[in-house]
Amino acid sequence: MDLTVPDYAYMFGFLQADGHLAKGAGRKGRLVVEIGVRDIEVLRAFQKLTPYYSSITERTRSTNFAEVHTAAVWTLCSLEARTRINQLGLPYGRRSQSITPPPVAFSHRDYLRGLLDADGSVGFTGKGFPFVSLTTASCSIASYLADYALDVTGVARNPKRNARDDIYDVLYAMERAQRLAADLYYPGCLALARKRTAAESLSGWVRPPGMRSAYTARRWTEPEDRILLKLGNPAAAAEVLGRTAASCGVRLWRLRNGTTSRSTHQ
Repeated sequence: MDLTVPDYAYMFGFLQADGHLAKGAGRKGRLVVEIGVRDIEVLRAFQKLTPYYSSITERTRSTNFAEVHTAAVWTLCSLEARTRINQLGLPYGRRSQSITPPPVAFSHRDYLRGLLDADGSVGFTGKGFPFVSLTTASCSIASYLADYALDVTGVARNPKRNARDDIYDVLYAMERAQRLAADLYYPGCLALARKRTAAESLSGWVRPPGMRSAYTARRWTEPEDRILLKLGNPAAAAEVLGRTAASCGVRLWRLRNGTTSRSTHQ
């Protein structure tokens, strides 16, 4: 599971948000992902990516949201696979507040898209405005999204837990949502089909005449990119450029891996 490979990065982000890793007696245990049956194709993709035996089953039951709900369940029992996934940052048992970005090199936008597909939303508000949002109990994940989106949209966010249920709901709207969705849901990427379609639909929105823009994006400039590449150290570059170390880290990764271009309008 090399997280510099886009599909594995996406898969791991999805597992962190929507997977459950359980221990059993001795060497027993399992990884389980349960989602609505309409999204079963993503589980089939995970099954193909995994070089160990795993199964996909369906079950129908009543829930708080529907009298009849059919779910698809992917189950993986291999100890070697579970050990690797655990080492990368998916804890056993309850994990919603403790998950963090992987401690190894990884494909940032694919990992983040996995988190969004599992625990986020993409689409239009009731008033017809584009939005992208992520709901998470993890401070690290909320901050990571804010730092990544700062690089893409130029807009800073300072995520805070809400008073009702003590979780983060990080939201981007209007042009910010369009830019973020276009960056994360690129052509040919592994994603939930319905969310990819929703993300693609955002590109057609145009701000109504007379609606004032509520922000001024701070774009990366060519001189900043040169300084960042020369220093090669996000923390040092942050002090020089007046940006966050996380934002510099994401930008440096994008420049080195060719996911963005060096120009004055980036």
